Amino acid sequence: MDYRYHCDIPAEHGWNSLPGKDTPGGCEVIDLNLLRLATGQSHAGSSGDREYLAVILGGTATFTIGELTFERVGGRADVFSGRPHAVYIPAGHDFTVVADTDVEVALPSAVSDRPDIAPYVIEPDQVATGRWGAANFGRSFHQILTTAAQPDLPASRLIVGETFTPSGNWSTFPPHRHQNDNLPTEAQHEEGYYFRTNPSDGFGIARVHTDDGYSENYTVHDHAVQMMWEGYHTVVSAPGVQTYYLWFLGGVGRTQGAVDDPRVAWVGTTVPTLRDLGL
Repeated sequence: MDYRYHCDIPAEHGWNSLPGKDTPGGCEVIDLNLLRLATGQSHAGSSGDREYLAVILGGTATFTIGELTFERVGGRADVFSGRPHAVYIPAGHDFTVVADTDVEVALPSAVSDRPDIAPYVIEPDQVATGRWGAANFGRSFHQILTTAAQPDLPASRLIVGETFTPSGNWSTFPPHRHQNDNLPTEAQHEEGYYFRTNPSDGFGIARVHTDDGYSENYTVHDHAVQMMWEGYHTVVSAPGVQTYYLWFLGGVGRTQGAVDDPRVAWVGTTVPTLRDLGL
């Protein structure tokens, strides 16, 4: 099948520019880079016309951004081991990352018109946690950089968080979209998902479908990526597998707004009742 919305990362990856905005009809605002460094290794780069949020997936690193240095950022062993540290890298800045331990860093980015923002660190206690949905479509989340949970942390376009979907559960269900600039009902945001699975050889399914009848069911595995500029989307974990995805959005403004697939939107209305039942 000729998938529109996914790409694969080699198991042994380093600094990778993923095809998001370069795929046919793909994303124009957001993109994703990944960095894996062994202890003592370093990487130097420049943000150019993009803002980055360096999310520590596992390990610890020291960041120098312009004249500022943030030492030993990170600490969780992997994405399934607590809330993350993150570092905001504004547009127009040179930066260096030095691995204090073996480290993996995800760097979602968006086109930015705010080079005036100063770099900063997001500590784990600034990351909001909670649960969305209920019963077999319940999942937990980390809001890392959102206007709802971190209104005092500036960014140009980026919105970033993490979702953890338990064994056998559905996530981001009912499927929703955010492709039209029609607030307060719907925001125009591209979105990317970067997946990990526990165990690492586990799998899930990610589905995207559009109003024009296109439907894509993609097998999710460790390091899989989806880049979505349109369509309703949802994810399900296989029994015995917990899936993680880093989600990152960018588009018109930073106010989030989504429209559920009208065919199954009623499922969302059951959440209060299911939670009252302890589900």
